[in-house]
This record gives sequence, C-alpha cells and structure tokens, in this order.
Amino acid sequence: MKFRNHIAQDIGFSRAQNIGGKITPTIVVLHDTAGRLTKFNSANYLLSAPSGVSVHFVVERDGTVTQQVPTNRRAGHAGTSEYHGRRGCNNFSIGIEIVNPGRMTDAGQGKARAWYKQTFDIVEHDIWFAQSKEHGTGWWMDYTEEQIDAVEELLVALFAYIPTLEDIVTHWYVSPGRKVDTNPLFPLDSIKARVLGRDDVQGAKADDASDPMEDAGEFVEIDVNGDTLNMRRWPSFNPNVITAIPDGVIVPVIRAGIFADRSWIKVRYGEQEGWVVARYTAPIVHA
Repeated sequence: MKFRNHIAQDIGFSRAQNIGGKITPTIVVLHDTAGRLTKFNSANYLLSAPSGVSVHFVVERDGTVTQQVPTNRRAGHAGTSEYHGRRGCNNFSIGIEIVNPGRMTDAGQGKARAWYKQTFDIVEHDIWFAQSKEHGTGWWMDYTEEQIDAVEELLVALFAYIPTLEDIVTHWYVSPGRKVDTNPLFPLDSIKARVLGRDDVQGAKADDASDPMEDAGEFVEIDVNGDTLNMRRWPSFNPNVITAIPDGVIVPVIRAGIFADRSWIKVRYGEQEGWVVARYTAPIVHA
C-alpha cells in the first residue's frame, strides 16, 4: 500500500461526519465492529454514527479496507481509555475496526447468537468457545485470512508512512474491564512481531526513561499486608502482569523511575525482571 496525503491510493475513502482536530498518532488501536457481517454495514453506520463516534479504517470480512478519517485527524473510536498513563487515546491514536460480531452466546443446536439476535452456525462460521482474563468467557467468530492479511498490510503501510507510530494495541488493552475487542482469537502477538520486528517496545522504553540503581546491593521487601504484588513487564496498569510476588519477599532493585506521576521500581524475582509500584515495598535497612 502506498499513502499520499493521509489516504491510501488503493483504499476506498468515505469521509466520516465526526472528524476532529489534528493529532500526532503514536499508537494504533484495533477494534471489532460488533455488528452485522453484511459488507459495508458497519462502515456505513460509522460514517454518521451518533455521539461523535468515528474511526480511521474499517476492514471487511473479504479484506476490503475503507478509510473514513485522515490519519492526522482525531476519530472517536476508543472512548474512555488510557495507554501507559496517557488518558484519552482518541487524541493520539489511529483506530482500525475489523468486521466481527464480537462476543456471542450458545444458541443450542450447533449455533451461536450475536447480541443483535442473529444466529450463526458454529462450524460454518468458524466459531469457537474461548475464555481469558481480559475477555471472560464466550463464543467468538474467528477472523478471515483475508482480514488478517489486510490488517497486517495496512499496519505495515501505516508504520512505514507515519514515523511517530510506536505500538499496536487492542481496545480491551486501553479500556480494560470495559471492552473485550479484539476477541481472543485475534493473533495480536504474531502481527505485532511481524509489523514491528520487536516484541517488548514498552519495556525498552521504560528502561530508557528510568535510572539504574547505583548501589547493586539495594533491596526492598514486598509490603502488601499478606497479599501479593503484581510484577509487570513495564510500569503501567494495562494487562501486562508477569507474576505475583508474595508479601515479605525481599528482592533486588535494578532501576527506578516516575511514570504517570507514580513511582515504580524494576526488581528481580526468581529468574524474571519486572516493574512494581514502589509504595508497596519497604526499604531494607542495613545495620
């Protein structure tokens, strides 16, 4: 795909009603439309959706891509959201909607029912039962090969064209507990690896933005009143937990920094390294 003036030459373009001011995008947020599968059904709805809703791109089941908002203009796709301490992701993200019915329920007799009451044959439409911490349980329709190819090609073009882009995330990632799209069948990790060529962008950025501990012998004790403390891949409350450290465990401190006005420290626990909130630790006083 080649881009010019923020519009792909080989992507259909229809101008959305709800287009905001100029932005500098740093992330791409992937969504499910949670609508009917009929081609252009969701795309047509999004052109004039209420409450300021809009999106930059829509990817159909057959891989057709439509752009509705220029990539340097704000679209209303993420709602209440946060990415690594930055709130309001609409102000710094590009939104891509992928046509998919979203979470479905068991309708019996080998069928699953979407929220809008339409039922689908489980085998015919490649529907699977799946569950995860972020999604809960449900029946989910897999994405087509054409969709995955189109999304990946679009992402490659966007990252080649827009130098400020840094990461690819999902709606559930920036709105945890509120949204569950993309669904658990979406191959996010493999797409990120192929598009970005790296798999821990946030961790590397956190290291760059923090200070190493000068004293290699500095330790802290986990202090959570009998509970456990989540150790995370990078300093953020987005879903990135590596493991939980029990109360009272003493761990060495590797790095320290302030992220989103909160003090975090990077520690080593077992054979893993990760970030914890500093307020839930107590310094070890050496005699």
